[in-house]
Amino acid sequence: MNTFEQFKLPKALDKALKELNITTPTPIQVKSFPVILSGRDMMGIAQTGTGKTYAYLLPILKQWKFADIETPRVVIIVPTRELVVQVVTEIEKLTQFMSVRALGVYGGTNINTQRKAVYAGVDILVGTPGRMMDLALDGVLRFDNLQKLVIDEFDEILNLGFRTQLTSILAMMKNKKQNILFSATMTEEVDEILDDYFDFPEEVSLASSGTPLEKIDQQVYHVPNFNTKMNLLMHLLSDKEQFNRVLIFINSKRLADVVMEKLDKEFPEEFTVIHSNKSQNFRLRSMAEFQASELRGLLTTDIMARGLDISDISHVINLQFTDEPEQYIHRIGRTGRQDKEGIAISIVDPKEEELLLNAEQLMDKELRVIEIPSEVVISESLMEFEKSKLKSKQLTKVKKPIEKGAAFHEKKDKNKKVNLGGPGKRNPRKTKPRNRAVDAKRSAKRKGE
Repeated sequence: MNTFEQFKLPKALDKALKELNITTPTPIQVKSFPVILSGRDMMGIAQTGTGKTYAYLLPILKQWKFADIETPRVVIIVPTRELVVQVVTEIEKLTQFMSVRALGVYGGTNINTQRKAVYAGVDILVGTPGRMMDLALDGVLRFDNLQKLVIDEFDEILNLGFRTQLTSILAMMKNKKQNILFSATMTEEVDEILDDYFDFPEEVSLASSGTPLEKIDQQVYHVPNFNTKMNLLMHLLSDKEQFNRVLIFINSKRLADVVMEKLDKEFPEEFTVIHSNKSQNFRLRSMAEFQASELRGLLTTDIMARGLDISDISHVINLQFTDEPEQYIHRIGRTGRQDKEGIAISIVDPKEEELLLNAEQLMDKELRVIEIPSEVVISESLMEFEKSKLKSKQLTKVKKPIEKGAAFHEKKDKNKKVNLGGPGKRNPRKTKPRNRAVDAKRSAKRKGE
């Protein structure tokens, strides 16, 4: 059995782990540790929820030595503000008995405050690509003493459209540093950046992106419409003992607010909703309350699907199925973390059947079908967005082919008719209008002749 003793960590780091009651390293931590210690560039491929943050923090902090330097020696780039806050928190936990200055920078907050904090001196800087590039272009953030660059959730950074900012930051950094990259998936775009900026990285792979998380019981309910989804959701959540820490995913911010109203009415002050329209302070406060078990559940869009580590989530519920099969993996990976068991429930309507099939094909695993409980009311009414989609579908299926067919046959029929003569006879309106004055002159001329 693997233990942290094999890592031969310094006393301060070992003491911090004991304080946190962390005793056993995860497989990705065991695999990454010697590679990062060697100083080689590394490309880590691992499923979500496998302990990637400590996989790079532990070897970096094992080698840590005090230095009287004001510019960062370690830079960690992550895709979202929430993940910045989370990584900084983990660094502070691990370095509680060490002298390490950690700072998080991200957009949506006062940049002048962050400028002052960077100027004051920082050892490990964690940030989003956009804000980090802004600070670097201002000349506030310098990479003169940079020793290690970590890019976490690399594929998600690219998915969010930060390639330009990321490559700009990479171009500003000197070549002589260790590059450490973690990604849940390996794409062509990831490969391109590896070729351009990394020096023969060693790949550490825990599992392919489509491998199902075996500790998670993946269930699916088949329902006819969204209102029935809501009836089923309320029925499930009424079991407060079982559904004690719940993360509910939905695709639409507008629908999220609608669902939240119903949740708050049925279960007052037990749930909250976070999405990109909510303020940064609200989102961070909501996550902290959920982590502290002050809330029973969070309703969210995919802003929560990647990277964030909220412990002991009992259930993940997909109220709407994601369009991207790999995103399904990231969603359900919020439960069943660190070798614990979890339950993922997907509530699927007919128009989502194909999306479900795509996810099953990616994982090479079928979800376990659960029958709708008899107490749940099967609704016949549709939500407005379902009516509009149904109407659009009917128009696509009925009107367009009829119009195309009618035009085609009408043209064929015209081609069968006899020639109607010149353009004047074929379309009398195209002939020039008569001019009475000109006609009178012509008549007088003919009489004179």
